[in-house]
Amino acid sequence: MISKLPKWVEYGAFILALTAGCINAIGLMGFEHQAVSHLSGTATLVGTQLLNSSPKVLFHLIGLLVSFMLGATLSGALLSGSSVKLGRHYDTLLIIEASLLLSAIYFLQGGTYFGHYLASAACGLQNALATTYSGAIVRTTHVTGIFTDLGIMLGGWFKGEVFDKRKAVLFLLIITGFICGGTIGAVLFHHFQFYALSVPAGICIILAISYRLYKVKTAIITIR
Repeated sequence: MISKLPKWVEYGAFILALTAGCINAIGLMGFEHQAVSHLSGTATLVGTQLLNSSPKVLFHLIGLLVSFMLGATLSGALLSGSSVKLGRHYDTLLIIEASLLLSAIYFLQGGTYFGHYLASAACGLQNALATTYSGAIVRTTHVTGIFTDLGIMLGGWFKGEVFDKRKAVLFLLIITGFICGGTIGAVLFHHFQFYALSVPAGICIILAISYRLYKVKTAIITIR
């Protein structure tokens, strides 16, 4: 049950969603108006490009899809199991995500598509970071599924089923975080262009350090 999860899960989900919203806004404003935190639109564009005579654009879009999947693959390789659990390599993955975003800045400033791929890989890695919260499927880099799950919960509530308030709060936090991240990303890009990615990278580093300290503190309390 999601009610048994520690409170840091909700805080972490909000901050990760904010980070993803920020990255996506920077992508929409700077990566040729291309989203990088989710793949639905990109996959649609791949389909449309199959009818056009622009192999360069097609291969670029496919590169974004593959990069996202490779980032998720890295998460899958470092994590075991599908539920959130203290002690897993979340801090390691967050540092890798930050490194990908900082590297993306270098390539984007040089005008190369490789920066797009690194940013997409960072989002794929984050999306796979913690995909299942005690039976609740959660994605922090897009909100389509979150709105769908909320709708299902409301429909069940109208039928008289028990409404899981904590799960609803978690979903609302993710939605709010993603939207707020989009606003922050737009403001940052306006002032700093691609260097704006250093902010979500910094958030990932702070999250990694906070998680490591929390893990150490919990271990000490357990020993005592």
